[in-house]
Amino acid sequence: MGLWLLIAAVFVLAYLYVRTNDSKLAKLSPEASALTPERWNAKAVQNTAAMLADSPYILRAESLPPRTGRRYIVVGGAGFLGGWIILHLLARGEDPHRIRCLDIALPTRVDLKEGAAKDVDFLQVDVTDADALEAAFEKPWSSSSLENPGITVFHTAASFRYYERVPSLLPYSELLNVRGTQNIVNAARKAGASVLVYTSSGSLLMRPTRFWLWPWEKKPEYVVQVISDETRVPQRFEEFFSNYAVTKRTAESIVSEADKTPSVKGVLRTGCIRPGNAIYGPRGQLMVGQHVLQKVNPTWSGNVVSSFVYVENCSLAHLLYEQRLLDAAQVQDIGGQAFCVTDSGPAPTYGDVHTAINILTGGETVFPSVSPTMMLILAHLFEGYYLIRHFLLRSPLANLSRLLPPLNSVLVTLQPSTYALATIHLVFDDSRARLPPEKGGLGYTSCTTMEGICKVVLEHKKRGGKI
Repeated sequence: MGLWLLIAAVFVLAYLYVRTNDSKLAKLSPEASALTPERWNAKAVQNTAAMLADSPYILRAESLPPRTGRRYIVVGGAGFLGGWIILHLLARGEDPHRIRCLDIALPTRVDLKEGAAKDVDFLQVDVTDADALEAAFEKPWSSSSLENPGITVFHTAASFRYYERVPSLLPYSELLNVRGTQNIVNAARKAGASVLVYTSSGSLLMRPTRFWLWPWEKKPEYVVQVISDETRVPQRFEEFFSNYAVTKRTAESIVSEADKTPSVKGVLRTGCIRPGNAIYGPRGQLMVGQHVLQKVNPTWSGNVVSSFVYVENCSLAHLLYEQRLLDAAQVQDIGGQAFCVTDSGPAPTYGDVHTAINILTGGETVFPSVSPTMMLILAHLFEGYYLIRHFLLRSPLANLSRLLPPLNSVLVTLQPSTYALATIHLVFDDSRARLPPEKGGLGYTSCTTMEGICKVVLEHKKRGGKI
């Protein structure tokens, strides 16, 4: 009887702890609420969707920097953000024969295989192979571009292993994010490029925290974070939220330090864009696209405030940085720096985003609430399983790994690092990027997150249920 009473007491205490911890993690604190005082409503969402219904892009061609006539190498151009950069280059009138896309895979996106995009030179190359990458950079350009204009490189390729946080796994993220970036910088200099703009990540500035709260604690430390270009960059491994953030910081340093270094045809100017936070939009399955496709999306983040960046906004920031580097002699020189960029307006809660998606899909996409503490427990269990299988595969007992199937693409991401991204109130201040060029900014402007969310769902409907 005594043993059963002890077991019952443990279960009761565990239940009470989960309920208490849930109430703290799921609460929209006054500090976070002050950053986003108004919630989205059905009328505003429907009006925004109606305004955007007939336009293929949110950003019109006249919103983009003017045509330059330069040659462009877009690394990662068959992917999400890189593909949009190519589309924006074409939309502003760049010659498709002067655009080269380098990616590990050929494009599958329909919009990259039709219209002017079909004339872009798509090359399949692994950026971790320095020789193959250099050959792709130095491949002769087509006969229609016999002139010898300058070369701009946009580097958007990345390994998104943001769910890993164990130091021994760091080399898997470093391979592409660090070695690949160094190879790209080297190849750009050898090819005579004069501008290189790199897609970094605003999340490298996010501080990790502890979500297992003591009964007397009211909230996690650093649960509300406002990040700007003035935010201190972490220095020690444990200050980063994941291995991904560590490697993006290293890659950012490589790019920044390459500014004003000699290239074959002069000097290379560089800069970094820090998207804050998740990039979403048509042709992408992260966040909104994934939600719409899955229909049922359990969540614990309804009251979590978070900045997002619509993919066209992020593409525009890259093009603006290129323009600033080309005009460095006429305006304040901002080479070798990093700029946070995000959507306009107050950051929404995940609940706002979920409300909009639910309304625009006619109630088909739903977001049932789950316990944040139970999801935290699962995150640690999945991480433990992932690590056991990983190290078992590399041990003398590797044959036993057959008993442990790999986690699927959804479950593998549900680890503590990803949990932190979805639980910390993360707001980005991109006011420096919005300054005019003469004041050291990019002259950046952007649409709102509500506009971006509406556009994703509208495009989903237009494409017959495809993102």
